[in-house]
Amino acid sequence: MNLFERAMNVPVVLVLAFLFAGGASTTKRSAKPASSNAPPAASPLHFADITQSAGIRFVHTNGAFGKKYLPEALGPGCAFIDYDNDGYPDILLVNGQGWPGHETAGRNTLKLYHNNRDGSFTDVTAKSGLGLILYGMGAAIGDYDNDGFDDIFITALGQSHLFHNNGNGTFTDVTKSAGLWGIQEFSTSAAWVDYDRDGKLDLVVGNYVDWTPQKDIVCSLDGTHKSYCTPESYAGVPPRLWHNAGNGKFEDATKKAGLTDSAKTLGVTIFDYNNDGWPDLLLANDTQPNKLYVNNRNGTFTEKGVQAGIAFSEDGIARAGMGIDAGDYDHSGKPSIVISNFANQMMALYHNEGNGLFVDEAPRSEIGHASLLTLGFSCFFVDYDLDGWPDIFVANGHIEDDIEKIQQRIKYRQPPHLFKNLGQGRFEEVAARMGPAFNAPRLARGAAYADINNDGYPDLLIATNGGAPVLLRNPGGSNHGLRIKLIGTKSNRDGIGAVVRLKKGGDTQYQMLHGGGYLSQNELVLTFGLGQATSVDSVDIEWPSGQRDHLANVGADQLIAVEEGRGISSSRKFTR
Repeated sequence: MNLFERAMNVPVVLVLAFLFAGGASTTKRSAKPASSNAPPAASPLHFADITQSAGIRFVHTNGAFGKKYLPEALGPGCAFIDYDNDGYPDILLVNGQGWPGHETAGRNTLKLYHNNRDGSFTDVTAKSGLGLILYGMGAAIGDYDNDGFDDIFITALGQSHLFHNNGNGTFTDVTKSAGLWGIQEFSTSAAWVDYDRDGKLDLVVGNYVDWTPQKDIVCSLDGTHKSYCTPESYAGVPPRLWHNAGNGKFEDATKKAGLTDSAKTLGVTIFDYNNDGWPDLLLANDTQPNKLYVNNRNGTFTEKGVQAGIAFSEDGIARAGMGIDAGDYDHSGKPSIVISNFANQMMALYHNEGNGLFVDEAPRSEIGHASLLTLGFSCFFVDYDLDGWPDIFVANGHIEDDIEKIQQRIKYRQPPHLFKNLGQGRFEEVAARMGPAFNAPRLARGAAYADINNDGYPDLLIATNGGAPVLLRNPGGSNHGLRIKLIGTKSNRDGIGAVVRLKKGGDTQYQMLHGGGYLSQNELVLTFGLGQATSVDSVDIEWPSGQRDHLANVGADQLIAVEEGRGISSSRKFTR
C-alpha cells in the first residue's frame, strides 16, 4: 500500500456509522446515571502562546534535504522534567540532526530549559551536559537509581542514550556503563515501568521498522515525485525491555519476557489492564495490530491485544496507530484507552467494559467524526478545566507537504483536537473555542502537559516537525483542583505505577501515575480536577510495593507531596 492508498483507505462501516450518528456524541455508556456529578457547561477559556516571552528559542532539525527519508516525518518529542527538584517543571526538547554528507542541514542538540518560576525559562543545555548531537526521537523521564533526581532516556535512530541526573544541575551520559550500548534500532517512544515490582524502574522501548539510509525505498504519492513510504515497505522490529539490575546496570530482558513479536511501534504507555496491581504494556502500532502485553507476575508477559479488542478497528483493520494513553474518563474505576491514527482512519476510544474486553466508542461519538480527516500523533487524557472529568488532547499534522493536491479536504498543517468530557461517556470538540493560539494549524508531533506556574491548571507543550515548539499557558478558571506528587520509599522513588483513588461524596476518580505516549513525557505529578468542591473526603494510594496509604479530608487548591507509608510530607498552595 502506498501513501495515496493508505490515505484513501476509508472503511465503509465508519462512513455508515457517521450517517446514523449524524456526527453527534451519542455514546450511552456510563458508570453512573446523569447526576450532579456531571461537569458544568464549558465557559470561554483561551490558551496563550507564551513561547517567545518565556524565552524558548528552538527549531527542530529533521535533516530533510529532499530524499524524504522515513524518520524525518515522525519527530520530535518533548518532556517536562523537574530536574532540580524545585517544584517547578522544566522543559526538555528532543532534536534530530543532518544526514551523513548533509550535516549542514542540522547540527543542533537536545535542549534543556530551566523554569525560572516567573513565566520565563533559561537555556541551561551547555552547563547541563545534555548538548549531544544525535538523531533523537523521544524522551522518557524517571529516577532509575532512586537517588531522588529524575534521569533522562532519549530514544533515537541508531543508538539511544541514558543520562544520569547528578543532582547538581548536570547530567552524565551513562549509556555504556549502564549496559545499554551497542543496540542500533529505530526507536520511538519509551516508558519507565517497574514491571517486576522490585522497587527499581525498568524501561520498555518501542521500535519502528528496520530502516537505514542504505535500505531506503522509493515511494511516490503522485507517481512522479518521491514521498515518505508507509511502514508496510519495511520489516517491523520488536520492542525492547531493559530490566534494572541495580547498581546502575540494565540487562536485556526482551526475549525472557516474551516481547518478541514484530510491532512497528510508535506509541507506548503503561496501565493495569486487569486491576491486579501489576503494570501491563500497551503498544500503538503503525499498520500492524496494536499490542497489549499482560504481566504474568513472573517476569514474562502474554500478548492479548486481539482477545481484549484493541488490536484492530471495529471492522478488523490494523490502523496506523501513533499516540496512545490510558485513563478513567467515565469514573468507572477502570482505565480506558485512546489511540490516535492516520488521516481517514479516525481515532480510537476503547472503553473498558470491565470484563477484559474493550469496545471502540469513537465511531459513535464526536471523537470519531472530528478526527476522520486529521492525522493524530500525540494524544492523552488531561483535565484542562479541572471539572473532574478527563478530557482528550490530540496533536495533529500531516507528513506529506503536497497532500492537499491529492486530497483537498486534508491539510498539511492541522490544528489540534480538544475533546471536552461532558460526562456519561460523551465528548465535544472545543478546540476552536480555545483561542487562535491554541487552534493554529501546525505540523505537531510530540506533546506534553504540566503546571508550569503553580496555578493548578495544566499547561501544554507541543513539539513540531522541522519547526519551533509551542508553549501554551492555560489561563485557568474558577474550578478547584488537587495535585499529588508521589515519593516512593519501598516502591520506586517516582511512584510510577501507583494508583490513586480520590473520593468526594459518592464519586471516585482513578489515576495511575505512568509515562509514555508519543515520543513525550508529561510531568510526574497527578492532577485531579474538583469542580466547585473545596476539599475531598479521602485519597487512597496503592503503591507498587503493595503499601496502601489513606488520607482523609484533604483541602483543595494545593500540591501535596505524599511519601510512601508516611503521609503528606509537604504542601504548597496554588498561586492564582
